[in-house]
This record gives sequence, structure tokens and C-alpha cells, in this order.
Amino acid sequence: MANHVDLEIKHEVKIKHPKKYKVFLLNDDYSSMDFVIDILMTIFHKSYNEAEAIMLEVHKKERAVCGVYTHEIAETKVMQVHKRARENGFPLKATMEEE
Repeated sequence: MANHVDLEIKHEVKIKHPKKYKVFLLNDDYSSMDFVIDILMTIFHKSYNEAEAIMLEVHKKERAVCGVYTHEIAETKVMQVHKRARENGFPLKATMEEE
């Protein structure tokens, strides 16, 4: 007679969430408040009030978070800010840091 042994196989699946990156706008003495608000509304999809609050934080604290995104999206947002700033003659800079 053969013995039947039931083996239980456990598979542990670990889901890795993609790293997130904070995108910051950096303060400068030349970019107009209106331009920064426009950037925040068009590139980061903020309401006027949110954009104004972030712009003031950038002004007071030298930088502020505009959003948190996956690496590719954060990189794209940084490039969009730099492109639009160049096109409009402003030195506005954006950076990204791992969350």
C-alpha cells in the first residue's frame, strides 16, 4: 500500500510598489509669481488657491513640493518646468527627490 503525503506549497508574493519621487520648485529672484502659479496650474494641475499657496511656500522656504509621482512622471514634470521656463525667459528650476 502506498502512503499518500499531501504537500502544501506556499507561494509568498511580495508586491513592490514603484518608488515615488517628490517634485520641488526652487525659489529664484526672477520668475514672476504669476508665471509660477501658471506652471503649478498647468503642469501640476493645481487649483488657483493651491498654486498660490505653493508659490508662497517656495518664496518663503526656498522650495516647495508640487507633487509626488513615479520616477518617469516626476522626470517629465521637471523637464516640462525647465522647458516652459526657458521659453518664457525665466530661470525657474524644478528638482526631484526620492520620497
